[in-house]
Amino acid sequence: MVVLAGIKDVYTCEIVGYAMGERMTKELTGKALFMALRSQHPPAGLIHHSDRGSQYCAYDYRVIQEQSGLKTSMSRKGNRYDNAPMESFWGTLKK
Repeated sequence: MVVLAGIKDVYTCEIVGYAMGERMTKELTGKALFMALRSQHPPAGLIHHSDRGSQYCAYDYRVIQEQSGLKTSMSRKGNRYDNAPMESFWGTLKK
């Protein structure tokens, strides 16, 4: 099975970072985040929102966010509506 990690710019509605692999890991999500950081050069204080998956809670992933000046925001437990823009993208992709 192939999985896709994605980073969406909610302002432009564009996917600005992505990575594909066999499993959703902190390394895979880190690659997607690095792609987004390299292509967008976000200002310090930009909010990075994600669900509470272990790969997004991992120390290494959080360090990347901190060193890049990103502020972390996570969905409430069990509430997919908190991450609606990205969930909408995944729904469209699966059609």
